[in-house]
Amino acid sequence: MKMKINCFISFQNSSQSKETITNLKGSSLVNKIFLLADNDHGDIINGCQTIPVDSLHSTATIKKIAEMADSDYTLIYTKPAELRLGMFALDRMAQVIADSGAGLVYADHYQVVGDEKKNNPLIAYQKGSLRDDFNFGSLLLYKSLDLKMAVSKMDREYKFAGIYDLRLKVSQEADLVHINEYLYTEIEYDTRKSGEKIFDYVDPKNREVQREMELACTDHLKKTGAYLTPDFKNVEFGKSDFEYEASVIIPVRNRIRTIGDAIKSALEQKTSFKFNIIVIDNYSTDGTTQEIRKFASDSRLVHIIPDNKELGIGGCWNLGVHHPKCGKFAVQLDSDDVYAHEKTLQKIVDAFYEQNCAMVVGTYMLTGFDMKMIPPGIIDHKEWTPDNGRNNAIRINGLGAPRAFYTPILRNIKVPNTSYGEDYALGLYFSREYQIGRIYEVLYLCRRWDDNSDASLDIVRLNAHNTYKDRIRTWELEARIALNRK
Repeated sequence: MKMKINCFISFQNSSQSKETITNLKGSSLVNKIFLLADNDHGDIINGCQTIPVDSLHSTATIKKIAEMADSDYTLIYTKPAELRLGMFALDRMAQVIADSGAGLVYADHYQVVGDEKKNNPLIAYQKGSLRDDFNFGSLLLYKSLDLKMAVSKMDREYKFAGIYDLRLKVSQEADLVHINEYLYTEIEYDTRKSGEKIFDYVDPKNREVQREMELACTDHLKKTGAYLTPDFKNVEFGKSDFEYEASVIIPVRNRIRTIGDAIKSALEQKTSFKFNIIVIDNYSTDGTTQEIRKFASDSRLVHIIPDNKELGIGGCWNLGVHHPKCGKFAVQLDSDDVYAHEKTLQKIVDAFYEQNCAMVVGTYMLTGFDMKMIPPGIIDHKEWTPDNGRNNAIRINGLGAPRAFYTPILRNIKVPNTSYGEDYALGLYFSREYQIGRIYEVLYLCRRWDDNSDASLDIVRLNAHNTYKDRIRTWELEARIALNRK
């Protein structure tokens, strides 16, 4: 007997849904179509039943879907825009979910932006793909038995995290499978560059949403054995002997427009201890090297040009941290950013001792190139809490800035030799065993401009970055599960 699909689509009005409904009805697999509406439009529209819901993302909506999921598979289309299916697209999705035994399948697709049609390839889901903004596309096909099983385990009502909670609970019992074939076309309205999207999750107006996502993820970690209780190793600072108390580490390549500002902001720090600045100049070709040499008269500046020509940002950090003049604490300063004031370094070092932590993360303000604040403004990462920050770190995409490390531990761990995600990898590794200290006042100005490494990524680079961070999370989850088993 041929498998059947019940379809649930986000509904705003008949004209918006007409083509989507026509497309779905064109498949012999479609059994029923339900319209998820924020108000009651009557029982039947175009032969479809409407289901009044508060929002697509609430637990209440997911439970209503489960009640109506009386066919083999359940399809959820999350966008209110027109959906165009490729030939036999639903047949292919049903075939893959049956052959693979997956609980959910999702597919590459095309996006229409204005008058342009673009490829939108996705990435494979893995154990560490716990970001709540993981891109599944808008067309999700669940095995109804797995969906119902997941819903039966939902013991908390969410307003925003219902659909996120659903996929986490499905993943506890079954695989989430990526079909790397272009099976449908969707309309895309969010045309912002990648660099404009990356701060959505730390925008203060989204804090209630993020709190729910944290609760759902923490519950998932507990269910899978990866949750860590707030017990931390003690850090004994007195055992180390360093000439300098702190070193500001600045890896740089081709930042002639900003490196001078960065160095000056470091040299202007007022501290009760001895510090220096270690600049790792990674074969700049635009005059950056000459700009750095303008500060050579200050004995606190250590200017290094590596012998190794295969270093990413992480490799440059390793070179700086293992330099004999590196201080007890290694403090981050990106080559296009500046410290917010002359007390930044003092406050960071004080935090190590006051909070007995192996890593400290401060608060930064987003600015334009002119150092004037731009939205969303101050990023304090208040989702990091002493009791649950190390668990929430598995879900979010970064820990904040400036970052600083207790050098003896960092030398043992070492920094991944990459130019993206190396700081996040360190945050996860440190937080597995040590407290990460937090400073919730602005210490750092993060300048956003066209030369930022993540300002405008194409889909290939964006996917590569996301895959790498998900891989980092997967390794960390495995390590935490093993730690708990001990």
